[in-house]
Amino acid sequence: MQFASPKRRGEWTESARYAAPPLERRARASDVEAEAARRLRAIKLDEWRTREFITGRPVPEDVRHIALQIEFAAKAIERLAPIPADYASDVYWPRMWERP
Repeated sequence: MQFASPKRRGEWTESARYAAPPLERRARASDVEAEAARRLRAIKLDEWRTREFITGRPVPEDVRHIALQIEFAAKAIERLAPIPADYASDVYWPRMWERP
């Protein structure tokens, strides 16, 4: 039996419309890979590799090192079960220093 409520619209005999709260989508490995790719774009790794290919000058060690750290962190985060919802937080990723 339902009672009429002044806050509800519609007929008091209608069943209450219950909308379940939206479920948070779980983070997937592809999300972590996308975050790693974003961080690699931020250090312009593709530009450094292109320069290396064209000129023969190697990618600077600090850029190469941070790229390896980002790739390692991505693989480690992907292996967590479950992947944390805040996987994009800087807590899980290596710190990126400004180049002089």
